[in-house]
Amino acid sequence: MHNIRKQTVKGFWQLADPKIWIASMVPMAVAFVYSFRNRTEGSIPWFILAVIAIFLIEIGKNAVNEVVDYISGVDKDIDEDKKTPFSGGKKTIVEGKLTTGQAKKIALATYIPAVIIGLVIVFFREFDVLWVGMLGVGASLLYSVPPFKFAYRGLGEIAVGFTFGPLIMTGVNLLMTGEIDHGVLAASVPIGLIIANVLWINQFPDYETDKKGDKKNWVVRLGKKTASYIYGLVFLLVYLSFIVLSIVYNSYMMLLPMISLPIAIGSIRNAIRNYDNVKQLIFSNKRTIQIYQLTGLLLIVSYIFYELFNI
Repeated sequence: MHNIRKQTVKGFWQLADPKIWIASMVPMAVAFVYSFRNRTEGSIPWFILAVIAIFLIEIGKNAVNEVVDYISGVDKDIDEDKKTPFSGGKKTIVEGKLTTGQAKKIALATYIPAVIIGLVIVFFREFDVLWVGMLGVGASLLYSVPPFKFAYRGLGEIAVGFTFGPLIMTGVNLLMTGEIDHGVLAASVPIGLIIANVLWINQFPDYETDKKGDKKNWVVRLGKKTASYIYGLVFLLVYLSFIVLSIVYNSYMMLLPMISLPIAIGSIRNAIRNYDNVKQLIFSNKRTIQIYQLTGLLLIVSYIFYELFNI
């Protein structure tokens, strides 16, 4: 019994995977800094509550995704030579740390308090957050759950980019200031594009099993070679968006995230050369996550300097 509980606890933390919380922390942090100057009284405690709710939703979403992908076979049928830290989801069910039933219980145990926190925010802080919350919870569930299964129908990349870009950042801005600022929407574009590219490149190791399991994401639909060029195109759009941001704000500081461009170029070259070499492709998997983190940090610095020195 003790060993079973120990395995379950390990499975939960593997499912929760605090390292992956950076996906939602980046847009929340950027939106927080952007909104800080125009924040309303008492907004920071509410922001902390929102952070907790979003982390809970992430855990719940991972649990649901584990169950669906295990049942469909896309997680358990990966060949040994194709396994990487970026393949096969969280691997909790495949490795026997959780059963599908336990994963479902974890999903309920995280979604329910997240929804309760959301409703508290709606009724005691900002009612319009309701629409953001509904879209967020809906997108996280419909990403995997039948009959919608966005991840299986070529809508997963769009759902992830929209959720971790415009949706989270608009929600934080609304929570902090009581209004939606078009500036935060503009800033959400590169964030959404990069996190969509993180998902995109992470789908390469799972190509064969996703195809076998009828998980028709865009890497499966296009094939790995074409998808590697799209990966580069998305990064091109990211860096063009920084130029647009600098024009919108009339600020050179909005070009600061361009510092990550050489990293992106190296990652794109590697992806195009090694799109069919899973082990070599790990370089691009890691670099894309690093670019996402670095971009978030540099955008925060950009906004701070813009506000303090108007440059």
